[in-house]
Amino acid sequence: MSMEESINKAQAPKRHLHIVFLVMLIFFVISLVTNILNSIIVDVKKSFDLSLVMTGFLPFSFFIAYGIMSIPAGFLSERFGSKILLSFSFLLMTLASLGFVFVPTYFVFSITLFVLGSCMAILQVIINPMLRSAGGKEHFAFNSVAAQLVFGGASFASPYLYLYLVGDHASENWATSLRSLVPENIPWASLYIVFSVFSFALFLLTGLIKYPNYEKVKDEKVGDTSSYWELLKNKYTILYFIGIFCYVGVEQGIGNWISHFLQEYHQLDPQTVGANTVAYFWAMLTFGCLLGLALLKIIDSRKLLIGASVTTILCLFFALLGNAPSALFAFPMLGFSISVMWSIIFSLGLNSIKSNHGSLSGILCTGIAGGAIFPFIVGMIGEAISLKTALFFLIIPLTFILSIGFWAKPLVINKTIESKSNSK
Repeated sequence: MSMEESINKAQAPKRHLHIVFLVMLIFFVISLVTNILNSIIVDVKKSFDLSLVMTGFLPFSFFIAYGIMSIPAGFLSERFGSKILLSFSFLLMTLASLGFVFVPTYFVFSITLFVLGSCMAILQVIINPMLRSAGGKEHFAFNSVAAQLVFGGASFASPYLYLYLVGDHASENWATSLRSLVPENIPWASLYIVFSVFSFALFLLTGLIKYPNYEKVKDEKVGDTSSYWELLKNKYTILYFIGIFCYVGVEQGIGNWISHFLQEYHQLDPQTVGANTVAYFWAMLTFGCLLGLALLKIIDSRKLLIGASVTTILCLFFALLGNAPSALFAFPMLGFSISVMWSIIFSLGLNSIKSNHGSLSGILCTGIAGGAIFPFIVGMIGEAISLKTALFFLIIPLTFILSIGFWAKPLVINKTIESKSNSK
């Protein structure tokens, strides 16, 4: 190693891998709590004897919390610090989950989902800049996809956790003990006992873990309201916010309607074929994240986003216009093609703005409210015209995501094998 290389290595910011690991754990819990709704929604409707509108209000109450809490979370993170706010969020998640277990009503469940969604918003605002700082800015795109891999893995695992707890086979194990703590007609409520345990464990971990002794640089801090106004004057802030809004809307818009589509157009049982197809959707999203880790080391993130967007649009056409076998293949492939979108859009957003990244993270996370809006839009169009027509509506946000790959001008480019070779 040359003297120059030694100096550059010494000057490079230290990576704190234990913090990166903590962030990955948090992403796992976020995914588990968020995506379990896709698995239990039918049981929830049956348990509380709900209309479709009242059923649809449940995911809305969860995701709308992002739109309400993401920006305030930025101020809170600056006022109290990441450690305190992380601990508070996990403690609140614990109490909210147990609150529903003790009072398992529709009203309390709605409040619980809103509280959990608010905590998710706080966590997202904190951990994305934390991942960028602890893992290194030049590795942020890679680490973000790794986080999405963990997120997808938890999404795939959540239906199986549900089946393990409430399935007919779960008769002589600890699941029986958990179900005995909730009303017999609401066995799925035992999931929230598990969530309370996970949340409390992370509450303890965040309190015990040693955090690196570093100061946030100016561009990582959340400023006062003027910093938000300054960011909102930047067109790229708005564009990347729309990008996140579109992505989460597409993800939830597809995931929420797969089973219904297969039942309506191909007469496939939503409880078996439909549920499995949804699980495969998340499984392919996980596999796509794994492949994305490798691709980001050889392909610029903007080019990868273009390829993913085009592939998603093509898969959507096959899913909606093809026969049953085509749909059963194309819907899981949609999970594969969208897998890298979130991490690329978010990393491009943070790497395209010079300052106020803490505030920017709050604005971008507000876009997760797209998960509340787009499924409702699909449902309304489906009610007025047809579900197939409604799902074609998702091409509009996908086209916008595609455009990001052409106009994005990040200040920090993700490192690839080619870029490393050229820099030597």
